[in-house]
Amino acid sequence: MSDLRDLYQEVILDHGRTPRNFGPLEGANRTSEGHNPLCGDHIEVHAVVDKDGRIQDVKFEGHGCAISTASASMMTDAVKGKTVEEARQLFEHFHDLVTKDDALPEDDMDKLVVLAGVREFPMRVKCATLAWHTLNAALENEPEAVTTE
Repeated sequence: MSDLRDLYQEVILDHGRTPRNFGPLEGANRTSEGHNPLCGDHIEVHAVVDKDGRIQDVKFEGHGCAISTASASMMTDAVKGKTVEEARQLFEHFHDLVTKDDALPEDDMDKLVVLAGVREFPMRVKCATLAWHTLNAALENEPEAVTTE
């Protein structure tokens, strides 16, 4: 079990140090901002959603802890190419995975399962879910900033 936990930590550190899909997104038609006041994480999620409701591209900007950054990085990889509804369902699965002790990963979870361990640290759950809540707000075109409080 220790080897698996070490692997999970390495994946989180890799995405935290070298996030994928990081930076501005020209032509984004969905944007939202999120903030975790307890630890200072701040994120903006930008997406291009086509007329059929498919996420053509998604990126994020901001700063945060390794878990927050890794989660945003893995989230952007996971939702790119999915429909808005598929992204919402993936968020629900991810949220269950990081908050419920008996949650099992769904087939569409890919690398996101490495973040399941944050459920043991309730304060870190907010770090792991900030990007997801921010993405949901962007997909809904909600103008108000998202906060974890």
